[in-house]
Amino acid sequence: MKPAIPHLFSVDVEEHFQVSAFEAVAPREDWGSYPSRVAANTDRILDLLAESGTLGTFFVLGWVADRHPDLVRRIVAAGHEIASHGWWHFRVHSIDREEFRNEIRRSKAVLEDVGGSPVLGYRAPSFSIIPGTEWAFDVLLEEGYRYDSSVFPIRRPGYGNPGAPRQPYVLTRPRGRLQEFPMATLAVGPLRIPAAGGGYLRQFPFRVIQAAFRQASHAGVPAMFYVHPWEVDPDQPRLPVSWLTGVRHYRGIAETLPLIRRLLAEFSFSSVSAWLAGPGRGAA
Repeated sequence: MKPAIPHLFSVDVEEHFQVSAFEAVAPREDWGSYPSRVAANTDRILDLLAESGTLGTFFVLGWVADRHPDLVRRIVAAGHEIASHGWWHFRVHSIDREEFRNEIRRSKAVLEDVGGSPVLGYRAPSFSIIPGTEWAFDVLLEEGYRYDSSVFPIRRPGYGNPGAPRQPYVLTRPRGRLQEFPMATLAVGPLRIPAAGGGYLRQFPFRVIQAAFRQASHAGVPAMFYVHPWEVDPDQPRLPVSWLTGVRHYRGIAETLPLIRRLLAEFSFSSVSAWLAGPGRGAA
């Protein structure tokens, strides 16, 4: 029997060439020249979720929504939540406050126009709201966002925030209150092991991911899972990247869908908006 607590299923909707690690070999000015695979890959995830009747939150890149409005509409028609992943996949710590504002305002506008419903949430590319960029939370509030899911509470160069709570919490900022949904981790003594999905699902033994969600279930709190559409695409073109980047990006891709199916069979998942609609929840 599945645990009573529903966890949170999310998808970062971006193309296979838009990951931060590929910036040197796939610059933004060349994005239009690459073959698009995001729609077909996202449809694979939609089909998998439909098998188990699972709803989730799709953090869609504005650049993708602008070029694939029908994909956004298919996500909404299937009952899922649409949220923002920015526009150009800029890491927050690489841009200034006004550039960030333009990113989240522009993406929110196109997603609401195409999807036909309010966009409440945001996730930074590469979980890049890190210590020193907390001003981004204030800009999110100013632009009408209700929640964020950009914090990975681990010690890791680039995007870790080891001082952050492991479970959903409310941020009190000068501009108001913002609900935060951090990525799932497994606590082993004083250690926090990343176990939210994505590359960790493909690189780590499945039992690590499984243990993290069991731990959250026992604590009675939802844990956040995430995946990218390119992670279910074994046939995607290989880009000329370093050996380490190639391993991180391509290793285990053929097993992503079966692993997610195993996770969905053991745990219940829902969208962030559904969690916020629960009695007494949310930052408002």
